[in-house]
Amino acid sequence: MKSTLSLAQYVKKRNGVPLGASDSMKNMLSRSFGASSFPAFWNHWNPIWGYYLSRNVLRPLANFLPIYLATFTTFLFSGALHDIAVSIVKWKIILFFTPWFGLMGLIVIFSKWAGISYGQVSWPVRALTNASFIFVSLGVTYFLETLYA
Repeated sequence: MKSTLSLAQYVKKRNGVPLGASDSMKNMLSRSFGASSFPAFWNHWNPIWGYYLSRNVLRPLANFLPIYLATFTTFLFSGALHDIAVSIVKWKIILFFTPWFGLMGLIVIFSKWAGISYGQVSWPVRALTNASFIFVSLGVTYFLETLYA
């Protein structure tokens, strides 16, 4: 399942503006936070990173795993890469982003399975809902980290 979209085409599709355009960041934030569901939020969030994760992790995994498991594994992989980057900067092992991204991956999978959509409400309500998923999962991860530290 090879992608036929180039990075530039992918970013334009996700952001609505070409790669490097002056409104690129504004469009990414507006489209992601205003998305009609949490899975749709992730379709618009950081399209450059999403392009490489989709092409090099999700799609290859989806060739032999169910899509929900490939999605969850991709979120864990992304979290692990964030942990590695922070670990290098702090010069100590950090294991925070992997469980946080795993939790967000589970929310994405559950939201798709349950058909959760809030596209019928206003942009501010959608933005608050998507931000709530992020901050609640962040809080749960932080709480569990302090509980088990």
